Amino acid sequence: MPMKEFARTFYKSKAWRNCRKTYAQSVGGLCEQCLKNGIYKAGEIVHHKTALTPDNINDPDISLSWDNLELLCRDCHAKAHGSTKRYKVDEMGRVII
Repeated sequence: MPMKEFARTFYKSKAWRNCRKTYAQSVGGLCEQCLKNGIYKAGEIVHHKTALTPDNINDPDISLSWDNLELLCRDCHAKAHGSTKRYKVDEMGRVII
């Protein structure tokens, strides 16, 4: 199955939606990168520090581990991915495949 299919299934899962919501709440809803620089900006996207792949997407120690997550604003998320675009994010911070 192509990564796009794995990702679509994962990002629509109840486990991910719950994880994303509770993680964002746990860090106060602010972009963690901006906050490190003294900037208070709303976080919109829960980002995986270690990118998900077909080999690790079903490993909750990677895909659902708070140690592998950070809440980012759109600008910081774009910086984290550089020019690589794998998906879009809607105005609510939800991944659109």
